[in-house]
Amino acid sequence: MVFYVGGVPVEFLSDEQVAGYGRFPGSLERAELERYFFLDDADRVLVGRRRGDANRLGYAVQLGTLRALGGFLADPVAVPVEVVDFVAAQLAVVDPSCVKSYAQRDKTRLEHQWDIAHEFGFSDLGERQVELVGWLSDRAWTTGDGPRAMFDGAVVWLRERRVLLPGVTVLARLVARVRDDTMQRLWDVLAGLVTPAQSDGLIGLLEVPAGERDSALERLRHGPTTVSGSGLVNALRRVEEIAELQVGTVPPGLVPRRRVVELARWGMAAKTPALRRHPVGRKVATLFATVVFLGAKATDDALELFDVLMTTDLLARADRDSQAARLGIFDAVARDGSTCAAAIRALFSVSDSGGDLTIESLWAAIDRVVSRDELRAAAINLAELVPAPDLDPAGEWRASLLGRFASVRGFLAMLTSVIRCEATTDAADVLAAMEQLPSLLATNASRRIPTGWLDAEHVPAVVVPAGWRPLVFPADRPAGCVDRAAYVFCLLEQFHRFLKRREVYASASSRWGDPRAQLLSGAAWDVARGPALNALQLPTEPDSFLADRADDLDAAWRNVAGTLDTTTAAEIDADGRFHLERINAVVDPASLTELRRRCRAMLPRIDIGELILDVKGWLPQFLAAFTAASGGDARLDGLDVTIAAALTAQALNVGYTPVVSDDAALTRARISHVDQNYLRAENFAGANTPLIDAQADVALAQAWGGGLVAAVDGMRFVVPVRTIDARPNPKYFGRRRGVTWLNMITDQAIGIADRVLSGTPRDSLHLIDLIYSQDSGRRPEVIVTDTGSYSDIVFGLLHLLGFDYRPQLADLPDAKLWRVDPAADYGPLNQTARGRIDLARVRRHWPDIIRVVASIHTGTVSAYDIIRVLQRDGRPTPLGEAIAHYGRIFKTTHVLAYASDEAYRQQIKHIRNRQEGRHDLARHTFHGRKGEVRHGYCEGMEDQLGALGLVLNCVTLWNTVYLDTIISVIRAGGENVDDNDIARLSAYMRKHINFAGHYTFQRHTASSRRPLHHPDDTVDQDND
Repeated sequence: MVFYVGGVPVEFLSDEQVAGYGRFPGSLERAELERYFFLDDADRVLVGRRRGDANRLGYAVQLGTLRALGGFLADPVAVPVEVVDFVAAQLAVVDPSCVKSYAQRDKTRLEHQWDIAHEFGFSDLGERQVELVGWLSDRAWTTGDGPRAMFDGAVVWLRERRVLLPGVTVLARLVARVRDDTMQRLWDVLAGLVTPAQSDGLIGLLEVPAGERDSALERLRHGPTTVSGSGLVNALRRVEEIAELQVGTVPPGLVPRRRVVELARWGMAAKTPALRRHPVGRKVATLFATVVFLGAKATDDALELFDVLMTTDLLARADRDSQAARLGIFDAVARDGSTCAAAIRALFSVSDSGGDLTIESLWAAIDRVVSRDELRAAAINLAELVPAPDLDPAGEWRASLLGRFASVRGFLAMLTSVIRCEATTDAADVLAAMEQLPSLLATNASRRIPTGWLDAEHVPAVVVPAGWRPLVFPADRPAGCVDRAAYVFCLLEQFHRFLKRREVYASASSRWGDPRAQLLSGAAWDVARGPALNALQLPTEPDSFLADRADDLDAAWRNVAGTLDTTTAAEIDADGRFHLERINAVVDPASLTELRRRCRAMLPRIDIGELILDVKGWLPQFLAAFTAASGGDARLDGLDVTIAAALTAQALNVGYTPVVSDDAALTRARISHVDQNYLRAENFAGANTPLIDAQADVALAQAWGGGLVAAVDGMRFVVPVRTIDARPNPKYFGRRRGVTWLNMITDQAIGIADRVLSGTPRDSLHLIDLIYSQDSGRRPEVIVTDTGSYSDIVFGLLHLLGFDYRPQLADLPDAKLWRVDPAADYGPLNQTARGRIDLARVRRHWPDIIRVVASIHTGTVSAYDIIRVLQRDGRPTPLGEAIAHYGRIFKTTHVLAYASDEAYRQQIKHIRNRQEGRHDLARHTFHGRKGEVRHGYCEGMEDQLGALGLVLNCVTLWNTVYLDTIISVIRAGGENVDDNDIARLSAYMRKHINFAGHYTFQRHTASSRRPLHHPDDTVDQDND
């Protein structure tokens, strides 16, 4: 439907939505008939005032219509036939068809409508329009919802307040006008924060300087990709250039942050010519929001690049060089060491013989095995090769760093001057020294200190730890000097370490800020404490709560100790460690093998693009989730086809060429436009919601599980292009770098959350944030992971947050187990329970523990940042240690259950296998371009892998629906299908889906399913 607001064409309702507005669906269930069309005594009185069966029946139908739809129909009898029959039966009207004559007299129909509306307190839109406009304006201002969501919300608002639904065009125009007015208000408010000089500077970002190809805005929108000292200099210049615009920030409370972010997102994605064409107010507001966003992003990018440079280029390379150097001197050390060893053995032989120990006798014994010249040369060589006694033998990498001074020299003067940092007490001295370093280097040059040295008078010894002292203060240094390169790298290494622990933080950064400042505190904590702790079922006084947890652990120990020799497969060795044989795979019965074969054969053959369109046809909300980055209205015919093509290109990693055709919806320019403006993280989340909800309603999915068990694991992808958002790991990426796609699925096989991580970090750092970012579905109660997510602090946090954490255990004998009561007698497990849980420590820190947990639960702070703060170089802080002690209760009960309960182990293995099946499907789907992610920026990686996750969910739902249908068909034919076999079917069958070649995008009628194939059809077998 197209209409005009201010002379501009607007289209946001599909033809199906327009046709269904204020009308009944094809039929009504009995419950709906009774809800809306049952006539009580008061209704019968009103109906009884009408003369003739037709009038009484028509009046009653209109009365029920108002209840059901919130308005009247232009044709009052255009209702499902069961409505007329249901009402006629109540009124004892023998011939329900007489209602046809009711619609012949418009005056009677309109009089009845006025009377019904008056009796039931309904008003016209005109009487409440000001109120509705106010509500729509507030919603548009605070949420930025799209026009379809606002239109649906307006319908609900009208019905709740007994306002007669207006015509669809009237309401659509009203919604569009309010959204336009609200957007204009947003532009006016933001543009009003900018001075004329700042406005000129912002508009100047759109101009292309002479001799350049891109505007300043286009250049600033692209972050760094080169990991080098010069790359960091350029990243810091970008931060500096944005800061020079001096636009400030949006005052808190003036504009909802979400609206500023949405406007900035449009500014980041829009083409420069399109921004130039905007009216001045909109242009300035958009650029202002974009620059505010860019200020934080540029800081994030610069610090991320610094982290990558230090971690993967400087520190890692120094460590590799020192290891190579050690290998290089091994032959020399071995040769000279054997010479010295021979001499020492000769000395001991004289001593052990009991003879006279004189200098002459000792030298005579040595001369018999090695000459004095050889021994002297060996000693000199070893003295040069072996570190001095006061030097850290594990710190050889430090010395190898010193030759890389040129690679960091360029950014030393900029790092802490461009990015303003703050520090905790422990890191304050290092930050102060970093801030003074540029002036120290400059002063050094002016005072003619020898090249390569610094004035020791201005070097604070407190920031030089013991491992660095021999290098910073070498014995052969000039008087009053310190080694310049050693001191610089000493500061950089500590600054980087404190930055990663967030003891040094940048307030202007979103990723590298201070998580402690984000914790609930003061009045905010007072308000949030009660609801948060009630939701998490945590007490403010922990004594009885902790006592109950201790009792649970004691009972678990006694239960396993009592059944160890009879029912468990685990054994205890002499050191008290558990040993468990490998979990055996469950043998597939012949009935399951045959069921899988028949299912594969009967599944319809389909192209992946058409599968996506099928799912779209089943779920209108799927397409509705794809809104333009600008927040404007979609005016594209065949948008669903283009979105399916763009998703196919991204999820299969094949690019546009295989999905392009002569169809207007499938041209390269059209697909590229939709890809850039419609495929992004928040749209994927919105589209995943109906997929997840629909999967939960399928009987087959319910046979697989209740949606309360979730598994988390990561897939690795090589990133062969230059980027700061990928990290090296030879095990997974060879000589290149890569990323991890961390994703979570439920036991119903559907994916409910994902995120992209640089390199291969421990899953435990990101696990909790992933759980709290799920797109839809029931909140899982049980979380299953591999061993990589295993840590005591994560155990504690997850159980405090209400989750049952069950990592798969690979090294059971190495798992340290814990007890609360050191005097408890657990029989054969006494030596196994060798760790002691200190509940007193947990009690002391309980107020801080619940504040941290509540802050995570309410989304005030990310769990990733908190976990980093709770650990310092792998050693927990006192608060982290308290949480770890609490977590050891549940870690121990988990290990005991894992070692003693076969069913418990099989449940974990079952969902882990299910996730491996999804990853196998993902690798098969993402097959183009060698399965590599070729985006230089994190946003592009997130969009592409988000598209992959969405398409995997489309396949999962489509397969589940058709497998459920196949099972119904088989059972309808009189055959028995074992429920245990059904539970082991895979939602990830794929041989019937075309993932390769040139792709088609033909819509199938949404009202019917595709025909099944004959069960005797052949299809290539796979490992589903």
